[in-house]
Amino acid sequence: MATISGASVKNIVVACEAGMGSSVMVAKQLAKQLKAQEVSVTHSPVNQLTETEHDLVLCHRGLGSRAKQAVPNSVVIMFDMFLGDLKIAEVVSRIKSGDDISDD
Repeated sequence: MATISGASVKNIVVACEAGMGSSVMVAKQLAKQLKAQEVSVTHSPVNQLTETEHDLVLCHRGLGSRAKQAVPNSVVIMFDMFLGDLKIAEVVSRIKSGDDISDD
């Protein structure tokens, strides 16, 4: 299990299957919510995660094992729904409060 302080998160990557669509939507939503914290949010295909600069990776549960395999030392948070998922809301809250974030 990997852990990072919410206050240390400056780069989030939303991993997806091909780099289009729903991950872009999640990335834009997160960027808006974390603007005051100056957190950069991008998206990337899961098979290109090793090429990204990130402190934290978010991905759909269906891609979780591939993401964790690609970046085994990174915090990888898996969510179930692209909109309104409680895991994503918890990550935003922990970044804002500076609390620790641990992966599944």
